Amino acid sequence: MLIDFHTHVFPDKIAEKTVQVLIQGIRQQMGPDYGSGKPLTCRPATLDGLLESMKQTNVDRSICLPIATKIEQTASINRYAETIRSEAALSFGAIHPEDPNWEAELESLVQRGFQGIKLHFQFQETDIDSPQVIRILKKCEALRLLVVFHAGEDIGLPPPIYASPEKISHVLTEVHGSNLIAAHLGGWNQWDDVEKYLVGTPILMDTAFIRDFLPKEQCCRIIRNHGADKILFGSDSPWESPADTCAYLQSVGLTDEEYQKITYRNALRILGGAETA
Repeated sequence: MLIDFHTHVFPDKIAEKTVQVLIQGIRQQMGPDYGSGKPLTCRPATLDGLLESMKQTNVDRSICLPIATKIEQTASINRYAETIRSEAALSFGAIHPEDPNWEAELESLVQRGFQGIKLHFQFQETDIDSPQVIRILKKCEALRLLVVFHAGEDIGLPPPIYASPEKISHVLTEVHGSNLIAAHLGGWNQWDDVEKYLVGTPILMDTAFIRDFLPKEQCCRIIRNHGADKILFGSDSPWESPADTCAYLQSVGLTDEEYQKITYRNALRILGGAETA
């Protein structure tokens, strides 16, 4: 069984344009030749593209993570997320930290059956340890909502870093953190600070988009020291294929038990699902 806890889809009419804008941002940060000679995405960034990719890569379930980059997008994004939600593609909701209706929207998401939300502070330009975000995290903790958030640098966006491992550690003085999922193994391209500030804390981490950037020895060390029971498989599809993420994790030195926890057992536990044959 394989559960991908970190994927993205966009409505059909804007998917290709959205991807091209994001690729332009990546090449502005990484250089105009970055990824030349190969596609930077592994599939169309649509729901159909995700479902077809899941068949090809033996993914049983994907979690779709929408991002509200503007306050006025929140309600419409969540309506779209509700329409695409299924057993195979379970979508979380989106919240913008500056949305004046954030509390009512969170309560509405719970009433509508959402199990979590996604925050992306690099797009939303808000520090994770700011009062605006802390109030959201406290509310999510009370509502038992999972919170997936982009952690560390973003390959397509410039500094400052709004959710660095150190700033994330500040949050843990305000909330317990066991419902928080720090994407990109706690902080993309800031893994030394992940080891300094986050390893051993209650937060969860996912494995999205680390394959080409994090040395295998450090990956294994972070997972072992943090605890494999707090790591979730994530590919960041369409930016990375789940098959490539699996191959990377299989090569870093994990035991079979650790690998199974990461690839599906932890996800089943926190989502309340049952294991199937």
